[in-house]
Amino acid sequence: MLAEHRRVRLDDEPRRWVAEAISHTPAQEAVLTFEVAVRSCEIMLAHPDPADRFMVATALVYGLTLVTADESLIEAKLCPLLANR
Repeated sequence: MLAEHRRVRLDDEPRRWVAEAISHTPAQEAVLTFEVAVRSCEIMLAHPDPADRFMVATALVYGLTLVTADESLIEAKLCPLLANR
């Protein structure tokens, strides 16, 4: 979606770009479970972006650190963060 809205620029179509990026990192998928979905409904942010709520909920449920440059998520301090300002 970010590529569609030209907020990020990818060197390839999104499906191939993600597959290539994942093949070069130790990243693993964090499955969207019932617990993550319910937890996302409990998260209050200054804006109603469901993607941000899912990311925070996923970090909380899986005990992960969220890496972000999004000021609203950094300021909310709802989960462990590695901020890139």
